[in-house]
Amino acid sequence: MLRTQAYQTILKVLKDNAFSDTLLHQKAKRLKNNRENLALFYNMVKGVVKLKGKLDYILSQYADPVKFKNTDLKIKVWLYLGLYQLLYLDSIPAHAAINETVELAKNMLGDKVGDFVNAILRAWQRDPNVTWPSDPIERIASEHSYPPDLIKDWIELWGEEDAEYLAIWFNENPTLHLRVNQVATTQQKLIQYFAKRDTVLTPSPVGRMSLLADKAETVLDDVAFSEGYFSVQDTSSSLVVELLDPQKDENILDLFAAPGGKCTYIAEIMENTGEIVAVDKIPNKMKLLKQAATRLQLTNIKMVVSDAFSYGPVAPAYDRVLVDAPCSGWGVFGRKADLRWQARHDIPQLIKIQERALDQAANFVRSEGVMVYSTCTMNPEENQRQVEKFLARNPRFSLLDAAQHIPRDLVSDGMFRSLPFRHNMDGAFAAKMIKRS
Repeated sequence: MLRTQAYQTILKVLKDNAFSDTLLHQKAKRLKNNRENLALFYNMVKGVVKLKGKLDYILSQYADPVKFKNTDLKIKVWLYLGLYQLLYLDSIPAHAAINETVELAKNMLGDKVGDFVNAILRAWQRDPNVTWPSDPIERIASEHSYPPDLIKDWIELWGEEDAEYLAIWFNENPTLHLRVNQVATTQQKLIQYFAKRDTVLTPSPVGRMSLLADKAETVLDDVAFSEGYFSVQDTSSSLVVELLDPQKDENILDLFAAPGGKCTYIAEIMENTGEIVAVDKIPNKMKLLKQAATRLQLTNIKMVVSDAFSYGPVAPAYDRVLVDAPCSGWGVFGRKADLRWQARHDIPQLIKIQERALDQAANFVRSEGVMVYSTCTMNPEENQRQVEKFLARNPRFSLLDAAQHIPRDLVSDGMFRSLPFRHNMDGAFAAKMIKRS
């Protein structure tokens, strides 16, 4: 059942551009009830989706390249699953990985398909040596599993060596970052609590309330999470809130707020004073924000299910406005494996949405109030160029130096920028602007 469920999930992600996290959540309960190995299921799905490009390239070396390119995705997914097990799952013997994959392919798609899957996997097993392309773009894309046009962009931005470092970094298992709920406890108390449970939490060198965990599963299963002593949040996201620098008793507007990682940190810093108006149009994501606020015992968040572009009344009434805009998600490819296959298609449309979001948010900032624009991408078109264009359109706003609130080595041209393999966190961007009288 486990491999069949993994197959169906992967197929839906690759065929329909569905989000793997949503599908994994839907299937997890059923698999758990059937006492299936949930960790193995997650590993297979996330691993195959992430490394689909690499698996596809390797498999194509053992078949007619033209015919393989046109092979039905239903067949390819069985091949991906089989090869992924052979390459990355040492706990599964090679003969079991091949035999079970072949039998399931036969049961679902017929003997002919099963025989084809068997022939390809055994050909690789006999001679696993693969020749990678000589062209740098094609080699990095094939060897590390990314769309070639994305690698081309990265090489143009950072050079071949750094582009490859980035590609490798996103294929590693990401470190778990925690954010201490300062309303409920302190960093030191949480570190001591987990030390008694043989789990090491290390303070982030840059985030004020961020900790890095050495054992993700132990931490997430602990009652301290359900009781609201900490949240799971990458340090890059925490730094965006620290740049916003919320103060007690202020009125703050958070547009595109759900699922609420930044919003709840704002509430914690404000110690349940003032009011944060959290706006997002997706009800299910807003439920997650409500659950998080309840778990963390935060009472100063007003949740509004509304499209940020039609939220009103429009009035310059807020001390601070956070615009955590929709973006291409380059910075979170390690955590959201499916994004790397989707992120190039809609960037021009995203840039238009971001422009509108900035202009809309600007209407809510009071005189001498501030606005922070943030994304989880490293794409300059969505980041610094977006800010430059906004400032040119809106002469009352001017850029504030991000280094006033976050470490200087994370700041370039006055704006916060993190590069994952350099800073050991997700890729992110934020700019802080003040509205003059």
